[in-house]
Amino acid sequence: MTTTLAPSPAETRDDRIDITLTVNGRPEHFSIPPWVTLLDLLRERMDLTGTKKGCDHGQCGACTVLVNGVRVNSCLTLAVVRDGAAVETIEGLAKDGTLHPLQQAFIDHDAFQCGYCTPGQICSAVGVLREGRATDAASIREHMSGNLCRCGAYTNIVDAVLSVMDREDAR
Repeated sequence: MTTTLAPSPAETRDDRIDITLTVNGRPEHFSIPPWVTLLDLLRERMDLTGTKKGCDHGQCGACTVLVNGVRVNSCLTLAVVRDGAAVETIEGLAKDGTLHPLQQAFIDHDAFQCGYCTPGQICSAVGVLREGRATDAASIREHMSGNLCRCGAYTNIVDAVLSVMDREDAR
């Protein structure tokens, strides 16, 4: 015997909320359910797949983006809470076909292996530089400790950040 369950109220409602975000410098308008995370909005509705879904619990940092210039785990952030915010993803860091200094530094210092965590690492590093928290290797390690790299490229990541730490255009 098969039992058919009625859809839950959440599955039948069309409770959409209109929001506006500036994503990588472009104003974007959305009508979304209130439970959509910023990560899912970026990946599934905007096709900005550079931001990765790692643990989906805010523990690995693969989903790190910049919201109003501050590092945020996008998997833990409801998109509707960020209405009106400026969101910067890995795709928005390069300007006019030129890589962001940190993107180039990651290449120059071989600061990645599989590359899965790299977008979150780079966005986190930009945030650390903007916050003025990068003063030496120890401070970089401390303030980026929420970004995990299963391949263990930490030494090269720190070297990449150190190499652009004093550059104004890296912020």
